[in-house]
Amino acid sequence: MIYLRLFWEFFKVGLFSVGGGLATLPFLYSLGAKTGWFGTADVADMLAVSESTPGPIGVNMATYVGFDCGGVLGGVVATIGLITPSVIIIVLIAKALQAFRKNRYVDAAFHTLRPASTGLIAAAGWSVVVLVLVNLDAYRASGLFSDLLQWKNLLLFAAIWALTNLVKPLKRLHPVVFLALAAVAGIVFRLGGA
Repeated sequence: MIYLRLFWEFFKVGLFSVGGGLATLPFLYSLGAKTGWFGTADVADMLAVSESTPGPIGVNMATYVGFDCGGVLGGVVATIGLITPSVIIIVLIAKALQAFRKNRYVDAAFHTLRPASTGLIAAAGWSVVVLVLVNLDAYRASGLFSDLLQWKNLLLFAAIWALTNLVKPLKRLHPVVFLALAAVAGIVFRLGGA
């Protein structure tokens, strides 16, 4: 039964998350809350793993959740569930697109899908920023502004942003280099007891 549920839930995510991997985040938050398969912090971990591994974010996340819930078969089933709507839609669109591409309604639909998917991605990105950089629970408990921000994460974010945007020779480095440096920093912070 878990395999059918994994397929169905990720089929719905794949069907409605227009805009790619980050657009799946709002659906994943909802899925985690509804099923209890994972929590909000788990989504951040899944995103970190998905960003650090080859392949589309949504597919990596579906595989991760499916594997966690149902082993290897669960990972395969969730992944197939996620990609099935795209495969079906692409086959249908490929057959009909040339005939209807000049249609003003089809053109208008494509035109409005761009800002909609951009909004979904921006909302997902913002939710990750808040999850990683803000600690509302600590702030509510203490009432101190200093507890509102997760300072180590904020410093790491600022350092990587500065290195990738302001230091010209580093702009050309592959993002994997920065992900590896962040992983090393996390290990050092954790082992250092910080």
